[in-house]
Amino acid sequence: MNTTIANSLKKGWFSRPEADGLLRCSKYAFGPNRLHYCGPDANREILAYMQNGAEDPGLEKLLQAFRTLYPYLKLIADANSIRDPFNPRVVDAYWIGNELLKNAGEKRLYRHLLDNLDVKKKVGRQSFELVEDIIKKGALPHHSFHVLSIWKRTGNLDIPHTLESMDSCRISWGTVLNADGPFLAVKTEPLIYENGRLALGNPETRRIHRDISSPPDIEQLKSGDIITIHWGVPCEAISKKQAATLKRYTLHHIALANCIKNL
Repeated sequence: MNTTIANSLKKGWFSRPEADGLLRCSKYAFGPNRLHYCGPDANREILAYMQNGAEDPGLEKLLQAFRTLYPYLKLIADANSIRDPFNPRVVDAYWIGNELLKNAGEKRLYRHLLDNLDVKKKVGRQSFELVEDIIKKGALPHHSFHVLSIWKRTGNLDIPHTLESMDSCRISWGTVLNADGPFLAVKTEPLIYENGRLALGNPETRRIHRDISSPPDIEQLKSGDIITIHWGVPCEAISKKQAATLKRYTLHHIALANCIKNL
C-alpha cells in the first residue's frame, strides 16, 4: 500500500477535495468489516489507511465493494448532482445526516431499495410493503433508516436483525468519561424495546475498546469528547452540533420504524 500512496502523492490525489470523504467513510466502515459483516475481506488494508491518515484510489476501490454502503452514497450523490459518491458532504449525509438527504427520499429511495439493493426479494413482498409505507411517511437514506427499518441484514450475512445487532449497527454517540489505556468509558443512550416500541433508553456507561493501533485521533481522545461508535468501534470525535443532528435523524427513523405493525 505504501507504494500506491507514494504514487498517488505524485499524481496529486490528495489535492482532490472529495478525497477527504474517503478516510472518514472508512472509519465508519471498519467496524462491521473487521467482523466480516459488510464489505470485502480487507479490514487490515482499511486499518492501514486509517493509521496512516492516507487516501488513494486503492481505498476508494475497497469502499466501493461494500454492497450496501456504496449504493447509498451513490444515491445521495446522484440526487444532489454531486459527481463523487465519496464527496465529504455525501459521506456526512449518510453517517451523520445533513440537508442532502431531502433530495434522495421518496421515489428515489423506493427505487433504490427495489432496484439497487433488491430489498423486496430479500425481505418478502409483505414486509417490503411496510417499508414502502414508512418511505411515504418521510424516511430518508440515512444509515439509521436502513438499520431500523430493513429488518433483514443486507450485508454479508443474510439473517434477521436483533435488538442487540440493531443497537450495534446503528451509529451511536456518547461522551467519553475517561480513557484508560486501550479502553474508553463512554456514557451513551442504548437502543431499547419497551412496551412494543423502539426507543433510546436512559444514558448508561459502556466500556469501548480503543485498540493500541487505532488512528492518532482515536488515541488522543480525552474526557468530555463526544464520539461516534459502530459495532463497538470508536469512529471519530464529533461536535455537540453533529451529535444533535445524528440524534435527530436517529429519533426520526426510530419513530418511523415503530410504524411497522409487525415489528
